[in-house]
Amino acid sequence: MMRLRQRFLILSGVLALAIPSLSQQVATVTYTQDFPGSDPSHYAVSISSDGHAHDEGNGRLITPSKYSTDNSVPDTEQLDFTASAATIAKVFDLAKRANYFQGEIENKKRNLAFTGKKTLTYADDTHKTSATYNYSTVPEVQDLTKALQNISSTMEYGRRLAYCHRHQKLALDEVSKQMVSTAQGGSLEDVAAIAPIMQKIIDDRSVINVVRARLQRLLDAK
Repeated sequence: MMRLRQRFLILSGVLALAIPSLSQQVATVTYTQDFPGSDPSHYAVSISSDGHAHDEGNGRLITPSKYSTDNSVPDTEQLDFTASAATIAKVFDLAKRANYFQGEIENKKRNLAFTGKKTLTYADDTHKTSATYNYSTVPEVQDLTKALQNISSTMEYGRRLAYCHRHQKLALDEVSKQMVSTAQGGSLEDVAAIAPIMQKIIDDRSVINVVRARLQRLLDAK
């Protein structure tokens, strides 16, 4: 009986050590897109299973023709944020159903319009798989591409809101209008990630009321 108890205690200790190591394994799904001549011409967004997320892009901060004569594209900006539980579940479910991007996902039909070089990558502690494509007919790849594009677009709006709030408050009118239009088209996702900057603008009485009201409606609808 004593030996059985000792074996049980040893086994319990082994499991206690093993279970945390398993729970600490973090997987990441990353999407990158390069499309010379578009704005942004490069961006990347990654979502990790622990909620950590990262976005980078080189989009113009404001519309140069209206608010500035500077047509240069800024250096790549980077932003860390926390993805929602719903976004994490959606991204990793689609990645799993897409077989973690193993095999051919590119549509090989000729004369397809080029919409950017896209790459999806899955990585964890022991595996890394990726696929590059212009257009895919795999439903899960299409859905995941759209979701990650939407998330990156949302982060880009957050970056523009922060910049305009600091340097060009009049431009907030145009940016907020664009956000509403994007939301109506179903292309804003995980708005909660940029809620702090939106709330900061909403609380700023020096910003015109129509802008604050637009942003409030977007927050209420998230």
